[in-house]
Amino acid sequence: MLKVEGLFTEYLDEHGQTVKAAQNISFEVAEGKLFTLLGPSGCGKTTTLRSIAGLERPVLGEVSVAGRVVYSSSKGIFVAPNKRNFGMVFQSYAIWPHMNVFQNAAFPLQVGNKRLRKSEVREKVMRVLSAVALDHLAEREATKLSGGQQQRLALARALVMEPQLWLLDEPLSNLDAKLRERMRFELKRLQRDLKLTTVYVTHDQNEALALSNEIAVMSDGHIIQIGSPRDIYERPRNKFVADFVGSANFLDATVTAREEQADFFRVQTAFGPLRCYAVEPLRAGDKVAILLRLEDVHVSLEPPQMPNVWEATVDSKLFLGDYIEFQVKLGDAVLLSRVHPSFSPPVGSRVYLGMQPEKCIAIPDVVERDAA
Repeated sequence: MLKVEGLFTEYLDEHGQTVKAAQNISFEVAEGKLFTLLGPSGCGKTTTLRSIAGLERPVLGEVSVAGRVVYSSSKGIFVAPNKRNFGMVFQSYAIWPHMNVFQNAAFPLQVGNKRLRKSEVREKVMRVLSAVALDHLAEREATKLSGGQQQRLALARALVMEPQLWLLDEPLSNLDAKLRERMRFELKRLQRDLKLTTVYVTHDQNEALALSNEIAVMSDGHIIQIGSPRDIYERPRNKFVADFVGSANFLDATVTAREEQADFFRVQTAFGPLRCYAVEPLRAGDKVAILLRLEDVHVSLEPPQMPNVWEATVDSKLFLGDYIEFQVKLGDAVLLSRVHPSFSPPVGSRVYLGMQPEKCIAIPDVVERDAA
């Protein structure tokens, strides 16, 4: 549905230096799917979204939607933003304070090129307000809405034009933590029920994992990896992706041998040997980083029946409600683990760490540009 090919977007900063904001960006989004651009501030994700919207003019590449080219450097095509039929929601909701809810949602229909009868406008507006559960507040002043309601009104305003593509730039970032969590469910339901093809920008890893069909992790203007949320979390291609998406332990290791089972290896760490899984092919002697997610480091008082077992000492612990986070010491090093709150040995206790080989991920400590 959406196809972005070889997109480069650059601009001059306040010092006249060229900022390479988006470099060789390529991806596709299937119809009705939600695709997320995820990365730290300044990685180029918003510039990429704005380039798709037509709010930035790239220097190279091509953008097409359902076969219609809206930008192409080689063909000299640049369709103006208001001609692309894309709906966009920004970090700032930009709600008109002098209008009520209905008037805010109706505004795009009243300034568009196509003139509609009042009855048509009302029908379209009430349909989208109903979809975002604001139809009972149609006559309320926009300034009297809560933060979550304003966010839903901004979504409704982007939907009323029946856009071919929905572009969302950190739409939940201004909400408090509890409301943001609730709105994730609302947003996912809306996107799924209306089958909206969506490109979503966020720096929030949990948001990306919860909402997306596919995620592109970005760094320094490049796409580092594209994959499903589970692939990005469980099978990162490099240390940057592993470290940015989720909490993790990293151990330096050297590959000693390949096991008979495909993609499994034996490595040597400072704490002893380890059996692990590798995303990329490895050879004996290769230096790797072993990724251990906190929930995959099992802590017990007796040696567990697992291939990888180390002895450690509880150094400190934090009660966090639905889990306890342990710091355990192996020599001078510290590993983190998350366990059920019912298990709480005292600080200083000897414990055993158990790690399944498929959860010990060996990855090269190298950032691969455009690895997807």
